[in-house]
Amino acid sequence: MDKNLISISKPIEKSAYLNTEKVKSKPKNNIRWRTIVTLAIYLIVIPAVIIIGVKLFADRKYNIISIVIAFLACVPFFIGFEKGKAGARELVVIATLTAISVLGRLIFAPIPGFKPVTAIVIITGIAYGMQAGFMTGALTAVVSNIFYGQGPWTPFQMFVWGFIGLLAGLISLRGKRPHWLLLILIGVIGGVLFSMLMDIWTVLNMDGAWNWSRYAAALVSSLSFMAIYAVSNVIFLLVLTRPFLEKLNRLKTKYGIFNQV
Repeated sequence: MDKNLISISKPIEKSAYLNTEKVKSKPKNNIRWRTIVTLAIYLIVIPAVIIIGVKLFADRKYNIISIVIAFLACVPFFIGFEKGKAGARELVVIATLTAISVLGRLIFAPIPGFKPVTAIVIITGIAYGMQAGFMTGALTAVVSNIFYGQGPWTPFQMFVWGFIGLLAGLISLRGKRPHWLLLILIGVIGGVLFSMLMDIWTVLNMDGAWNWSRYAAALVSSLSFMAIYAVSNVIFLLVLTRPFLEKLNRLKTKYGIFNQV
């Protein structure tokens, strides 16, 4: 009798184990799929839209391009949108971080190059991942330019700030505060990267095509801005990362948000 029970229980246990493995692997597969889609949209589709805006419309339809980019920036988020309150809370948090970033840009408007935008976008990526980082960066550009002035540079700014937030989410441990030396390095890279990528728009806007000599001249002329921006990033990251991460991690734990990609 006991032997029969043991023999019957073995296939049941094996079947239960296999079902458990399937349940565990399914979320991993979903996360991997959403990551691929996210990177494809942010690194392939959005740059393609910008190129179309430059080449096909000669930057005359930048408002439409900006709206399309804002929509595309949100697509990966809605693909993994959680049902119920969690998803809505995530949107509220992103909107709040975007508002803080926009306000920071406006407050420091009198000081050229000295802005907290990149630092806040980086912190968002560190706290909540690449999707939140990209969305915050892209939306900050388009919203803040309502006050600064919209133009053909807006789509580039949306992509560049979004890209920096995406990188921050990719290279950091989510929710973990990086060592201060790493923060300094991230701040410097963020400042240099922003200036170098925006100079691509400068060349395309002036020549209508790629010109290496023009790009080199643009880089040289922007060295002072690049240095100021890199220093400001470092200062804001060292000052804001700890208090921001504490608050953002508390929200994540309390409301169960940003548990996906």
